[in-house]
Amino acid sequence: MGKEKKKFRMFEAVLAAVCIVLVAEAAAPAAAIGNSQYFWWILIAIGFFLPYGLVTAELGTTYESEGGMFDWTNRAFGDKWGSRVAWFYWINYPLWMGSLAVLFTGVIEQLVGKEISVFISLPLQLIFIWFVVFVCSSPVSDNKLLLNISAVFKVVIMVSLGLIGIYVASTKGFANNLTPESFLPSFDPKGLSVLSVIIFNFMGFEVVSSFASQMENPKKQIPKAIIIGGILITVFYLLASFGMSVAVPISELSTDGGLIDSFNLLLGPSGKWFVIIIGLMFMFTLAGNLISWASGVNFTAKYAADNNALPKVFSTVNEKGMPKGVNIVNGIIATILVVSAPLIPSPDIFWAFFGLNVVALLLSYVMLFPTFLKLRKIDPDTKRPFKISGGNFKIKVIGIVPLIFLVVSVIMSVIPLENTQEEMASKIPVLVGTIITILIGEYFAHKCTKKNR
Repeated sequence: MGKEKKKFRMFEAVLAAVCIVLVAEAAAPAAAIGNSQYFWWILIAIGFFLPYGLVTAELGTTYESEGGMFDWTNRAFGDKWGSRVAWFYWINYPLWMGSLAVLFTGVIEQLVGKEISVFISLPLQLIFIWFVVFVCSSPVSDNKLLLNISAVFKVVIMVSLGLIGIYVASTKGFANNLTPESFLPSFDPKGLSVLSVIIFNFMGFEVVSSFASQMENPKKQIPKAIIIGGILITVFYLLASFGMSVAVPISELSTDGGLIDSFNLLLGPSGKWFVIIIGLMFMFTLAGNLISWASGVNFTAKYAADNNALPKVFSTVNEKGMPKGVNIVNGIIATILVVSAPLIPSPDIFWAFFGLNVVALLLSYVMLFPTFLKLRKIDPDTKRPFKISGGNFKIKVIGIVPLIFLVVSVIMSVIPLENTQEEMASKIPVLVGTIITILIGEYFAHKCTKKNR
């Protein structure tokens, strides 16, 4: 028998990058700071995304393994730091799954125009969670049609919001102030706290590297998919953010329902049918987000468990060779979150879960750039199919600048900088959750890596 042809072509690799990285639900929290968001989008695209994309392309094509960031960090700084990275990288996923399950039923409430009872919303959330778990038990190449459709739906949603916003702006005006001063960056706590959300919106390109074994020519496809996908994603985010700023006064833009609210306000009652279509597409993309990320997260967790860096339950696989234990644990944790959500005294459950998810993910990337610099130093002879060009100064800039963005964004996300009720209510739960998450991670880092020694 001849060798089976790889299933991922270049176009599909770009679509996979779009599906993984473009998260429509994160556009509203970023748009909530107003017109200064455009400054941050552009600055972070240049100062964070560009070096991040180059670094993941080099590491992903040089050290091809299922371990991803865990393997890279483990090579550079040892098993304990590798365990920490694997823990944060994994735990963000079930937190995200819980937040999207809550958002899933929230979109249904927006489309039907009334609140649904917990006896209806909870079963729907559980169906959403375990549907994702079921689909993630198959290889990503078996689900590429679903991922491609999800990517197309995301593009339709973002572009539609932007184009409709442009039309409404030219015919009816803007819902917000457009003075030159309004576009200047805001350095107050609210303005700086959005840094984490915008950086989160660019995360995930290393997951594309996990598809290498299913690509025709990964050493060329991965860098190209990251660059082309990154440019497209930035444009789509800016279009969506513009549409929201046209439609909704910033003071009224909610973090969870802002996208559907924007379509409702832009189109009015006559466009209800289109809003329903957009809403259904949006709900589909929520599942697509999780399914596209699962390959990278689950295989990294399994690889870490195989190397005694995470609990051994994560090592089990099913008959298709896909991670089984970690996939089921994802579903169990997300289930616990949504079942306990009605008992949490928070007016915005989505943000409570989503905020902690964002911080956990950012923490997992903090070691990415020191790892890149360390491997360049201690392992210079390994062949790098894609290697960032430039001298020592340029390489250090590429490694240090995005690290600064990450550290500042984490601090701004969890530390209350103003003694106001709104600031405390939004950040204290995330701070407490972050501390608990770090302590649990330290426990596993000490216990699991002790076996290696």
